Amino acid sequence: MLQERIEGKWLAAFRRVFALNGVTKGTRMAIISETQSRPVLIQLCELAAYDLGAEFCLIQMPTLPQVAPVPVKSTGTSWAIQGNRAVIEALKLQDIIVDCTVEGLIHAPEWPEIEDAGRARLLVITNEHPEILERTEPKAEHAARVTLGIQMLREAREMRVTSAAGTDLSIDLRDAPCGGTPGFGTTPGAVAHWPGGLCLAFPGKNTVNGRIVMDVGDMNLTFKTYLTSRIDCTVENDFVTAIKGDGIDALHFREYMEAWEDKNAYGISHVGWGVHPGAKWVSAAMYDKRDMQAVEFRALPGSFLWSTGANQYAGRYTLGHFDLPMRNCTIALDGKIVVKAGVLQGELAL
Repeated sequence: MLQERIEGKWLAAFRRVFALNGVTKGTRMAIISETQSRPVLIQLCELAAYDLGAEFCLIQMPTLPQVAPVPVKSTGTSWAIQGNRAVIEALKLQDIIVDCTVEGLIHAPEWPEIEDAGRARLLVITNEHPEILERTEPKAEHAARVTLGIQMLREAREMRVTSAAGTDLSIDLRDAPCGGTPGFGTTPGAVAHWPGGLCLAFPGKNTVNGRIVMDVGDMNLTFKTYLTSRIDCTVENDFVTAIKGDGIDALHFREYMEAWEDKNAYGISHVGWGVHPGAKWVSAAMYDKRDMQAVEFRALPGSFLWSTGANQYAGRYTLGHFDLPMRNCTIALDGKIVVKAGVLQGELAL
């Protein structure tokens, strides 16, 4: 078990990442957390903010009761603010909001109002052990590859994903919002998360069709596990309509999906690939589940990441969610291969 105490090397990393996010003397900052947040992360944020001269405050919310039909982990959204007007108004006044909530505020229902106020930017520090954050520290040189990947997605009309295992998926990217982050941003409304390094698109309605075959060694990030057997999914007009496979992985995937009794849980949320050079497939074998939020594995270089659940751009909302990074896939944009058998190509190459 890794120890959770203040280490000088971790504090130095937090200072560097805050500086990359434009934190300096006089920067107005709120560090928001909840009662189930990892205490060492809050402490590191507080010390780094002090050292850099930020004008900061600490906001902590009580973690909400569990009301879902199954455990909810790694959803990418948080209801921690709970619509609290005092908290919302306070966050609108900040230059930067450092988010230490358990699930992160990127898709929180309150974020659009805070963003529209025109001042605050968001840095999500994901609920990882600091050793993981240390190893996946955002660097200035990561920005170019992320920016290029996002540009490629925005300019493309179609994404085609294939694999030797049998994946053959088509995604219409026309009008699909695209984004990602190297782990830092300095302009009002910017959204960053640490670990960063992901290029992704949110497909619109009726734009995703085909077959996805997850193979041994691919990952289920909601369960924080490697697959030991295949999962064969049929996707029709954005929704997973069949989940085949005889192993425990397909069984758990089906049962978790069914428990929501919500069609939107089967919808495609986003698609994309990772580019972070510090993210490694083998890392999950080295940590207990409680040490990981597993965000590192969304940024695995050359992976194909697909997700199910909420996609606000397609008008679908649900807490049922999976992030599913796959190895050895080939990704083509309008016929041009950008990832070949799990390896970044061209200017994206590491």
